[in-house]
Amino acid sequence: MLRLIEVMARLRDPDTGCPWDLEQSFETIAPYTIEEAYEVADAIARGDKKALRDELGDLLLQVVYHARMAEEDGDFDFAAVAAAISDKMVRRHPHVFGAEDVDSVAAQTRAWEDHKAAERQAQAAESGRASVLDGIALGLPALTRAVKLQRRAARVGFDWPELLPVLDKIEEEIVELKQEIRDGSPSDRVTDELGDLLFALANLARHLDTDPEAALRHANAKFTRRFQAIEARYADAGRELTEASLAELEDAWQAVKAAER
Repeated sequence: MLRLIEVMARLRDPDTGCPWDLEQSFETIAPYTIEEAYEVADAIARGDKKALRDELGDLLLQVVYHARMAEEDGDFDFAAVAAAISDKMVRRHPHVFGAEDVDSVAAQTRAWEDHKAAERQAQAAESGRASVLDGIALGLPALTRAVKLQRRAARVGFDWPELLPVLDKIEEEIVELKQEIRDGSPSDRVTDELGDLLFALANLARHLDTDPEAALRHANAKFTRRFQAIEARYADAGRELTEASLAELEDAWQAVKAAER
């Protein structure tokens, strides 16, 4: 860890450092940070432990990079980052580091959320913020942020207690989207209704205790697998996909699905 911190310090040295690294800022590095987090998730999804080791290193570098820039600005350093998260973990696990008792995963989840809520209230009192939705990062993937917004609202009772109203809301949003499309509405109106539908679907995922990002990644992987199987079938037959009609491609898709079952 100390070696990595020193490597980054050398890269950012104003006299002997790397020109590219010296030009970077929090804003220019942030996209790389997000990308590296997704590459960690990809390695996990593929079950590739060697790649996971490498991707975790890339992600760790991002933390060190941001901490180094903050240290140069006189704000904080890597030690402060590590100390802050260590303190947070101790504070949020009183059943491990203190005298509280937690007898199940569900109880720990509730306790964790209670601790987070108490911390948010303290921060709100200090900063003057009042909304229960404050502090949810704008840079999160949209589906993930939707679930977090809904979860926060649910903590103060703004939520359906049952699944059926959630499904009804999805059907309502589909009807409204269809109407905007039929009416030939401007693209911003259609986009607005599509956003409402996606938000409602994220709410369904939350009620089903399913991560919508994970569900969509699974769907993406399934589509990729099936589409590539169709490509292979056509390649084996010496044909191009562009030669096939939509009906033929749909038949091939159904055949691939049936083969998977």
